Amino acid sequence: MKIIAVYSNKGGVGKTATSVNMAHLMAESGYRVLLCDLDQQGASSFYFKLKPSKHLGQDSFFTRDKKFKKSIQPSHYPNLDVVPAHHDFKDFDIFLASQKGGSKSLFKRRFKAVKDDYDIVILDCPPTLSALSDSVFRHCDELLTPVIPTTLSERTLEQLYQYFIAHDFDVARIHPFFSMVQKTKRLHVDTMHRMQKQYPAMLDAHVPFSSDVEKMGVTCAPVTDIGKGTAAAMYYRRLWREFAARVLSDQHAA
Repeated sequence: MKIIAVYSNKGGVGKTATSVNMAHLMAESGYRVLLCDLDQQGASSFYFKLKPSKHLGQDSFFTRDKKFKKSIQPSHYPNLDVVPAHHDFKDFDIFLASQKGGSKSLFKRRFKAVKDDYDIVILDCPPTLSALSDSVFRHCDELLTPVIPTTLSERTLEQLYQYFIAHDFDVARIHPFFSMVQKTKRLHVDTMHRMQKQYPAMLDAHVPFSSDVEKMGVTCAPVTDIGKGTAAAMYYRRLWREFAARVLSDQHAA
């Protein structure tokens, strides 16, 4: 089982749209996928029309295997299940910080409990640099990181690399890609050219700014499903194929 975190410490970069569409494409390609919505705002859960378990608080998420498994809900798509966000997830950092070093084993244990049921766990992470994100960094196999080609988003990517280096994490697990690109903006074009040279790990595939992606909030469905013929869906498929070719040895990306 491979754990893939969709993470950025900057909000509003297309993280949740990436999580939802990539999870759908992974499942469509035949992988058994569990999407875990770690952001207490619950946007990924909303896109799949799912409500959280009433009993899965921040402590039981990590310590109660049965409650965790019972909280898993099927989506409308084959091979794709979801752990919806819970409002108590906002206290993850407090709980993990209180464990005095035990948080590392707690996070690892959590997903061992479902390792025989899924091929991929995809984590939709909140935009914070915290105890939760540190646990994610330690135990995920890959990070898929959306970056808007602007100065502030570029700065947050640099901060992520610096954090990995400072904590002796493998930076090769970071897979940045450009998100919400507007090529009519000179700043976006210039920033992309510069960052592609600065960050060789940058994926070639990018996702443009699109009203079709924004409409996901209305349709409550991945654009890769409800808008299969749109440019946005095509770009997400390109991203999925390139990412799968890079990190999945048993590739069957469609």
